[in-house]
Amino acid sequence: MRTRVKNQLQAIAKNEGLQRNRRLWSQAGQAELLGLSLAPWADLRRSDLLSLLQELDRRIEPLDRNLQQQAEQGWETRLLMTHPGVGPVVATAFVLTLGDPQRFVDSKRVASYLGLVPLERSTGGRQRLGHITKQGSSLLRGLLVEAARVAARHEPEWKRRYVRLAVKKNRSIAAVAVARRLGVRLWWMWKLGLDYGQMGESHSHAGSSA
Repeated sequence: MRTRVKNQLQAIAKNEGLQRNRRLWSQAGQAELLGLSLAPWADLRRSDLLSLLQELDRRIEPLDRNLQQQAEQGWETRLLMTHPGVGPVVATAFVLTLGDPQRFVDSKRVASYLGLVPLERSTGGRQRLGHITKQGSSLLRGLLVEAARVAARHEPEWKRRYVRLAVKKNRSIAAVAVARRLGVRLWWMWKLGLDYGQMGESHSHAGSSA
């Protein structure tokens, strides 16, 4: 609900030529939004949406605080939160959805369980890949896509792949591709008991040995 309210406020701002994206929620951005000269009904809509946003923030804040406390109590969630882009919401949803990392024999089954693998269609002896299956938890899948956008900024290889797919296909497909990699990596971290830094070191050692 809060996301929908924010999107509507962003639309009001952009219609008036104010494009601040996430900076719209800063103190300066809010001052600019309030400073826009709007028609009477648009002004009323802005006021109502800002009041609703304030109320939603008030209700969500204690939930976020309690979730943070819960996430810090579990070793699995603490481990996953060492990865860039992964906070208490993503880490908790990942642990609760997968349940036990040992029940997946390989990364392909993890990606399939998350619904982040493309559908396969075979016609005339040719195999074609379509949209993702979207099986499993849509909530976790959406969270991984959002987290992947942040994680890609810290992973040069992921960023290159994201940019390449965004140009060749579109940003949504690119984000899903990176989300699949993120989901698989989080599974490996959890299964091996390694934090983000240790995963990087283990890959480096493997590369040196190879």
